[in-house]
Parts: sequence; structure tokens; C-alpha cells
Amino acid sequence: MLPLLEGIRVIEVGAVVLGPYAGQILADLGAEVIKVEPPEGDIARNAHPSGTGGGALFVNNNRNKRMLALDLKATEGRAALAKLIGTADVLFHNMRVDAAERLGLGFEAVAAINPRIVHCAAIGFGQRGPYRDRPAFDDIIQAASGIAGLGTATGGDPRFVPTILADKVAALHAVYGILAALVARTNGREGAIRVEVPMFEALTAFLLNEHLAGATFATDGKVGYPRLLSPDRRPFQTADGWIAVLPYTDRQWRAFLSEIGREDVTQQDWFADPRQRQAHIGELYALVAESLPARTTAAWITALEARDVPCSKVSGIEDLLTDPHLAEIGFFDVPAGYPEGVARSLPQPVLFEGLQAEPDTAPRALGTDSRALLAECGYETDEIDRLIASGVATG
Repeated sequence: MLPLLEGIRVIEVGAVVLGPYAGQILADLGAEVIKVEPPEGDIARNAHPSGTGGGALFVNNNRNKRMLALDLKATEGRAALAKLIGTADVLFHNMRVDAAERLGLGFEAVAAINPRIVHCAAIGFGQRGPYRDRPAFDDIIQAASGIAGLGTATGGDPRFVPTILADKVAALHAVYGILAALVARTNGREGAIRVEVPMFEALTAFLLNEHLAGATFATDGKVGYPRLLSPDRRPFQTADGWIAVLPYTDRQWRAFLSEIGREDVTQQDWFADPRQRQAHIGELYALVAESLPARTTAAWITALEARDVPCSKVSGIEDLLTDPHLAEIGFFDVPAGYPEGVARSLPQPVLFEGLQAEPDTAPRALGTDSRALLAECGYETDEIDRLIASGVATG
């Protein structure tokens, strides 16, 4: 945990991945992140597989946070959260807008409590468009944004990218949106700041960064980045496995073609012109595919690295657990204090030098900090006891 955001208090009303992932990044950077959960807890706490400390999805997205459990459907629960909002710099949620409004977490309600707050809502679809009220999950956003349909552009069927892509992309957008708003406030911007992060728009912008292509310049322009949509762009089979090879520059293509004894291709009229070479990318990738089965993956990596041609073996997700680079940097090291039985943890991958890091804290039990946080908001011990006894709070 790094001291970059010391003094910033963030209230995260988030569940599963989007909200917790963004909240964990802010917590890793030193913000005081208070995770507000319902009395039954974030559903990720019990997601399979589970171990000591909860489900893996919960353990991997909720370190370095304080835990407050409140029933926000109850008037007293909302009142307690309102007091906490009054002490915060950021309120962040990933709820549907109508649900957030019912619980008093809409922008107007929150800004009325704290006129200097940064209010960030990570939602399915932007509130200015006709999709504003649609429910959203990762698969739905992958489908709507064009991600799932990419397979049809290469002659296959639509399919989902097998990772929670939309949630994590939106979470990263939420983090930079929150940080930018905090900087604006530090620079003298007065009043509450509203940050809206729609998953649909975030993933669409992510996809079309390169695939907008010709449509960038003409309303009837062709979309799609040809090299990426070539059906020949794929992992290639070797004598004993699979490899990714990406000659990209003129020098890299010449080096690869020399390695496979096809220097004759470099003499073609089209080869030296990058645009014309791009038009022949299918032919070039076909040469890659034809040549690679002749050697093992290790032999190709040795040869291509010697020629500085970008390449990598194709790792399965299980291979990452024993990857020598990740092992060398201690990527999966478990911080001290984590529950017994946690064998691996995931780090904050952005590195900062010149800072004294504090030890990470493990994801905590439901309501661990409820009593302390309610006391900080001005509740007396007997009031806290009553809230807990009534089920409004858990702790």
C-alpha cells in the first residue's frame, strides 16, 4: 500500500468486481477506502471457489479496505451512511441509477450532504441515451459494445472474451475519473463533481480506438483494423505447442523471412511499402503458419529472440502460476497477515519508486470496522449496540 492518496476518504458501495476492483486500486494507492456492504455481505464473499477469508473473487478485489455493513433499505441505515458521506472525499457506487436514487446515493442527494464530494457512478449505459435504464452485466456489455461480435469479422461465430472485461475496463476508467476530479478540487475547483462511467460507452471506446479506422474520416468509411481482423492473425502451431510471432516493422519482417529462408519475398514490389505490405498481410501470415511446425516452441523463441523478432509462447492460465518472470519478481507473493490458506495474491502492477510502502492488509470480515466507523460518525456506544441488535448494522 502506497502513501500517494493519504488523507483521501473514499466510500465504496460496490459489489462483485467493478466497484471493488476500482476501490482496491484506490486503496492500494493509499486512500482510506470504506466498503459499505449489506448485512448479508457482497455476494462475491461466498462465490466459488472459497477458502479462509471468503471467495477468491472477493479476496482478489478487497484488500486494504475498512468494512462497514449497513442495511441501506432501513431509514437508520441510510442516516448512518449520510453521516459518513459528510466526512468523505469520494462516494463511488456501481449500482443501477434507480436503485442508487432510492437509497439516497444519487448525485443531488449526496451533494446536498457534502457539497465538496466527488460522486462517481459506474453504470451500464450513459444516462443521456435511450439505453439508460437497461440492466447490465459483463456479457451484456461485451455483446452491445461489439466485443463479442469481433469473431464474425474473422469468419467465426460471436463469442465472449473469457474474462470480466467490461467490469475491469470500466473500473479503470472510474479510477482515473475519480483521480482527475480530486486533482481539480485540489486546484481550487469548488462544488461537488459528478463522474459518470458507463460500461457500454467505456468498452465501445476501448474497442474502436483502432477499429474506427476509415470511419474516422468518412461517415460511410469502413470500420475495422485489417491486420487485427485477418483470419490468419492467430497463435501458430509449432512442433510441440503454440507460439505468437509478430513481425511488425520492415526490419522484423526481413529478419523473420531470412530465418525461414524466404528472402525472396522481400524482393516483391509491394514489400517495402508498409501500406502495400499491410494489404498482403494474409500472405505473410500464411508463411508464418507454414514454417513454424518445423521446430519446437523453445527453438523458435531462441532463434527469433536472437533476431529481435517479437514472440512468446502461448501460456495457459495455469502456466502463469509457474512463469519464471513472475516468479522472479514475486508477483504472487502473499502479504504478511493474510488468512492461512491463501497461497497466492495479486499485486498492484503499477510501480512507484521513492516511496515507503506500508504493508497491505487482507480483505476483512463482514462488518469488521462497523463499530469504529459509526463511532467516528458520532454514534454513542449504546446507539451502535442498538443498530447492531436491530440488524441495521453488522459488526
